[in-house]
Amino acid sequence: MEFARTDRVGDLLKEALMELLLKEVKDPRIGFTTITAVRVSADLRHADVYFVTHETGEGRQRTLEGLQSARSYLRGALGRRLHLRRIPDLSFFVDETLEQSFRIHEILKSLGTEAEPDGQ
Repeated sequence: MEFARTDRVGDLLKEALMELLLKEVKDPRIGFTTITAVRVSADLRHADVYFVTHETGEGRQRTLEGLQSARSYLRGALGRRLHLRRIPDLSFFVDETLEQSFRIHEILKSLGTEAEPDGQ
């Protein structure tokens, strides 16, 4: 039961954060950023927010800094939008799972162990 509650709160936070980033946050460092996941602690006091951006290297770091700078604004805006007893403290992280899957794919391809797309 507890697990489902944290998932529901995470989904609410993810949707609201995406809307806030698209419509309200004006920090140029953030640019086009997609929230990929929000993982909320069992006590609902903390949320880890994972994001991807088209930026790489230094640009990605600037995006992270922009999100961290907007953290208190975002938390306040979430409080006004979502009628939750407690709005979690937000921490932002670059979601590297897509890049990791591409690297694994390339390694498997270079080893010749990947199955052919037509099933051969």
